[in-house]
Parts: sequence; C-alpha cells; structure tokens
Amino acid sequence: MKAYFITLASSLLLCLSATAQQDAQFSQYMFNGIYINPAYAGYREQLNLSAFYRNQWTGLDGAPQTISFAADATANNERVGLALQLMSDKIGAESNTMAYLNYAYRIPVGDPDKGGRLALGIGAGIVNYQLNGSKLDPNDVADPVLLNQRRSILLPDARAGIYYSNDRIYAGLSVDNILVHYMHPNKDPEHYFPEKKMHAYLTAGGLVPLSESFLLKPSFMWKEDFAGPGSLDLNAFLLIAEKIWIGASYRTAFNVIKKKDLDPALKKPAAFVMLAEIYVAQKLRIGYGYDIPLNQLGDYNYGSHEISLGYFFTPRKARMLTPRYF
Repeated sequence: MKAYFITLASSLLLCLSATAQQDAQFSQYMFNGIYINPAYAGYREQLNLSAFYRNQWTGLDGAPQTISFAADATANNERVGLALQLMSDKIGAESNTMAYLNYAYRIPVGDPDKGGRLALGIGAGIVNYQLNGSKLDPNDVADPVLLNQRRSILLPDARAGIYYSNDRIYAGLSVDNILVHYMHPNKDPEHYFPEKKMHAYLTAGGLVPLSESFLLKPSFMWKEDFAGPGSLDLNAFLLIAEKIWIGASYRTAFNVIKKKDLDPALKKPAAFVMLAEIYVAQKLRIGYGYDIPLNQLGDYNYGSHEISLGYFFTPRKARMLTPRYF
C-alpha cells in the first residue's frame, strides 16, 4: 500500500509540473534576502557570495530540486546595491533556469547611529522554461501534444521590492514574475508551457538581546501567488556568540485572498523546519535546513534537505555589524 501511494504522489508531481507553476520553495531565505527581494541588494555593504542547494521531498520520483547562486555588493558610497542571481529549478518533467540583475537605491533613514536604510529595488532578467514530455504519464495528461516532446522557451522577466532595516528590525515587500505572468506562451497548443504565477512576499523581523552572548531573532514571511494556497512562515532563531545560528520555522497555509476550488487539504499545516548556520571562519558560513512535512505527503517521503554556503569580502572599514544579523 505504501508503495502505491509513493507511486501516486510521484505521478502527481509529474502532472503538476505540466499544469501550473509556483516559485521554488526554500527555507534559508532569512540568511540572504536577495532570493526573494531585489531591494536587499547591497544590504550587507560588502561583497557577498552565496549559494544553496535544496532536495525537496526526498524519496519521491520527480520531486523538486533547486540550486542557486547570488552575488551582491554596494557602489556609489553605499547608496546603490547591485546583485546577480542565478537559479535552476527542476520538478518532474519541467526545468527552469533563471538569471537576474538587481538594482537597489538605498536611502539613509533616521538616526545614523542605528544604520537605518530604506531601499527601493528592481530586477530584470531572463527565464528559460523547458518541458520534457517523455517524463509525463500518458494516463494522467489530457493533452497528447505534450507527450514525447521536448520544448524550450526564453522569456524576459522583472521583479520589484522595497526593504527597510536598521540595527534592530527589518521589513520588506516584493513581487516577482511580473512580466512572465503576462506573457501567455500557450496561445498556440503546439507551444504549451506551464503558466508562471506572480508571487508576493511580505517579511519582517527583529533582534531581541538576551545577554552579551545571545540574541533572539523572531521573524515571519507571508508568501502569496494569488492562485494557489498562500503560506506563512513563523521563524525563531538564537545567535550564540555571533558564531552560530540555531532555530526553527513553522510553515502553514495562510490564505488572505479568497480563491475558488482550493483543495481543503492544501489549507493544512505544511512543514516544521529545523535550521542552523555556523560561521566556520570570519568570512565563511555554512547553513543546513531540514523540512519535516506535516501534511499527508509527509508519510511518503523523507523530508527536504537544504545546504547553503556564504562568503563575505569584508571592507577595510566595516561601518556596522547589522549585516551579520539580517
């Protein structure tokens, strides 16, 4: 019986990859906000390189796999943030490759000693969608045109965001898939591709000093794609001696916008996440996250694994420690 459900879930993943798209899921976004908000570019005020790999729902055929690289820095006396982001995402028969250039204009706000900045960010890039019809189950696909064919299309895209931070709090709002959402490459059935949905992200968090060696960082992220189920992440992290982050996240459905025909099963809790990040050297950090599914799919996979790396090129005159925290 268990093998039957594993096969069923795997088939479902393959079918979903040919019908609609959501942004790649990852859990360590709080360690580098550039993945969800272009206005984060230059936030650390140093050259920052980062990469991550996520293997979601281990044990299911066709389960999502995502790899990404990002680099960001400041220019023009720290008034401008610049970032490059590359990402490859695979799920079932579908694979996407994306490249974005991000620009953020950073405005000093409030008391200079608190390092307050309001950043307005935009990003422009290209997205390559690929669909391998040979990986689809003919019994589950209504359109026979999709079967046994490989297709690829290249589309422009844009993203935008706003981000505020000082030495104790941060908040951001961003929207991505702005252009590809309206591109409609499916007018011709011979060129069918899953329709990419616009996504919005709302994030906020802060620092609570507990002692000289311990800082508490609570935060949240609301993610909305205006079609499928929205989600809410509630996060809590503890920074120990400015060397080790340990924490957890609780991810659940959170539907502010009313949607028709939304499966009740999608309104249930999604995952509990355990995370850690260690500064193995002054400029090098390594992070790991493990997602434990809390829905029915959790009975038929071994969770999700995520690894991240970060390297900072510290300037000669470091103005503040805030970038280490957010």
